[in-house]
Amino acid sequence: MATVKTYSLKGKAGSKLDLPSQFDTPYRPDVIKRAVLALRSRRYQPHGVDIRAGKRTTAESWGVGHGRSRIPRVKGGGTPAANKAGFAPSTVGGRQAHPPEARKSLVERINKKENRLAIRSAIAATANPDRVSSRGHVINSLPELPLVIDDKLQSLTTTKEVEDVIESIGLDKDLQRSIQGRTVRSGKGKMRGRKMKTPKSFLIVVGEDQGIGLAARNLPGVDITEVHGLNAELLAPGTHPGRLVLWTKSAIERLREENLFN
Repeated sequence: MATVKTYSLKGKAGSKLDLPSQFDTPYRPDVIKRAVLALRSRRYQPHGVDIRAGKRTTAESWGVGHGRSRIPRVKGGGTPAANKAGFAPSTVGGRQAHPPEARKSLVERINKKENRLAIRSAIAATANPDRVSSRGHVINSLPELPLVIDDKLQSLTTTKEVEDVIESIGLDKDLQRSIQGRTVRSGKGKMRGRKMKTPKSFLIVVGEDQGIGLAARNLPGVDITEVHGLNAELLAPGTHPGRLVLWTKSAIERLREENLFN
C-alpha cells in the first residue's frame, strides 16, 4: 500500500498516511470521458421551434394545367413563384424540413458501476505526475503527488489565509497560470454572460467544509468540494484526466473508511 506525507499549513512535512485503494485503479480515459459527457448532458437546455413556424401563409399551389411547378404561391401575386412558400420545405422562404424539437431527449445515461469506475480512475490519475503535468498544471515546486494537507485548511475563512497556504505549499505557480491564462471568449458567448474563459487550476477536496468553500471560491480556476461530492467532471474537466488536487487528511480518511465510489 502506497503512503504519502501530510503537510501543515506552513508547508512542513508531517506524519505519513496510507492511500486508499481508489488510487490503485487502472487508467480508463474512455470511461472517464463517458462519465463527464453524461454529466454535461444534464445541463443542456431543450429548445425547439414553434409548430406553426413558416406555415403562417395563405400561399397554395395552383395545381396542374398551368404550365408552372406545383409549389405554393402567394395569392394575387400572379405567376412568379412566391418567396413565402408555406408548407413546402424545399423553397425559398419555406419552413425548415426537420426543425429542432424541445421534446428530444438530451440526457446521456451511464451505468452506476461505470460512473463509479470513472471516478476511481480519475482519482488515481490525479496521483500520476506525468498525467497532471501533461494536462498543463505547474507541479515543479510541489513536494509530491497526491498532495495531502492538515485538516486546519477546512476551517479557513478568508481568501488571504488560503493564498498564504497556497504559497507555502507550492501551488501559487499553478494559480498564476490560471490567472494569466484568462482570455476573452470568441463568438457570441461574450454577449451571453460568459465573456471570459479561465483555465482550470487545482481542486481542493475536504472531508467537511467548515468555511473553506467561501474563502477559496473567488480564486480563479479553483474548485472546492467535499469528498462525497466528487464527480468525474471535477476530477477531469473537459474530459481530460489528471487534475491537480489538494486533499485534506480527513478527505483521504473518509475515502478509505467509507469505501466511497466502490
